Amino acid sequence: MTRPINREDRSQNACDFIDEQAITAALSGKAPDQAEIDAILAKSLDKQPLNIQEAGRLLTLSNPDQREQIFEAARQLKQRVYGNRIVLFAPLYIGNHCVNDCEYCAFRRSNHEQSRQTLSDEELRTQVGALVDKGHKRLILVYGESPIYDADYIAETTRTTYSVKRGHGEIRRVNINAAPFDHEGYKIIKSAGIGTFQIFHETYHHATYERVHPKGTWKHDYLWRLDGPDRAMESGIDDVGIGALIGLYDWRFDTLGLVAHANHLRDKYNVGPHTISFPRLQPAQNAVWQQPNLVSDEDFKFLIAVLRLAVPYTGLILTARERPALRREVMAFGVSQIDAGSRVEIGGYTIGNEKQEAEREQFELGDIRPLDVVIRELVSDGYLPSFCTACYRLGRTGEHFMEFAIPGFIKRFCTPNALCTLTEYLTDYASPETRAAAAKQIEKEIAGLEGKMKADVEERLKRIQTTDARDLYF
Repeated sequence: MTRPINREDRSQNACDFIDEQAITAALSGKAPDQAEIDAILAKSLDKQPLNIQEAGRLLTLSNPDQREQIFEAARQLKQRVYGNRIVLFAPLYIGNHCVNDCEYCAFRRSNHEQSRQTLSDEELRTQVGALVDKGHKRLILVYGESPIYDADYIAETTRTTYSVKRGHGEIRRVNINAAPFDHEGYKIIKSAGIGTFQIFHETYHHATYERVHPKGTWKHDYLWRLDGPDRAMESGIDDVGIGALIGLYDWRFDTLGLVAHANHLRDKYNVGPHTISFPRLQPAQNAVWQQPNLVSDEDFKFLIAVLRLAVPYTGLILTARERPALRREVMAFGVSQIDAGSRVEIGGYTIGNEKQEAEREQFELGDIRPLDVVIRELVSDGYLPSFCTACYRLGRTGEHFMEFAIPGFIKRFCTPNALCTLTEYLTDYASPETRAAAAKQIEKEIAGLEGKMKADVEERLKRIQTTDARDLYF
């Protein structure tokens, strides 16, 4: 029996904080001169969030030399806050039944060519097992918006996911991408031990939002969705993720919408979103949206750099919608999390072929390379792949995370924990080619550690390599 959502249950003082006039004004006028650019970048490199006026001034830049200055500042900031770590995860689609009729989405209810399916308990275990067998430790479970996928169901599937054990493997962090809930629903979902609850607002432009989310559908209610992360935080979920679907409207407007949303959460709850996503529109079966605002690769890379400067302590997620070459390029100046080895079909991880199946997927992917290949490329490029889940499991979330992250103390934990989880992957799952490529990077990372920490890390890595010891974290 499903529990109906109380749609009158909105956060205290819920408001529409997206000021379209202010956003438009921030994007108007002449581009800033060099002195203004320097002042904005100095603030960002001091790890202070930018307001929409400052971020908007950067977004007006079109001169290649000035844009390169923004890219370089974003590189510096990313290195200072995140180092060279890249967190890895995979999406797992649980079901594609949906009451909405979003014009850009293959799951839309009027798409009768979509093969509708919800994973059974046994099918869910099989899909999780397939991901564990490839080395994954972090998943995001994705659901259509339907009464079928109520809070109890999401909590149940989360617990099932955690229960799957295969050899040394298991899922240690389950994030959720689902429709917004009322306070009671969020509390039920939190009780299952989720990580981040992610809600994409799609576009912050009111008229476009109403156009692509037709009347009579649950998603048409702009304020209900906008207020979703507030209700989640008020219900005790420390980490929330926000996102926009880039290309529904002017990319600059929606970039500032994301900045405004992040600043709203930080101002109201003393902690901003844990992650921001910015997927670009991709082809989807029988989508009717004509995509008049498609974003070029150059503009897409630039918005990532500006987001990095605007929200220094928020993780930026780049999905496998994008092609490998572009994903590789933007690691340097903004992105801190990527999915890898991804399939977005229902039951996609046991399909057994590389061909994407449009009738079972929400959109088309640009990067379907195996996890092992992605990790090999990352270490070859000097990055440290990480499956770490320590902060969440030790309570370093929400405001507590910011207490560690803002002074920079978190670096004492992140590199050691990334090394431990990477060594687990290399020992249990990696190809010989990937083990060889990663050995040099691990040696380099250990050389950068000092004193007792270096000795402790070396001891733990040896235990992982020579015994059954796993899940060792700082």
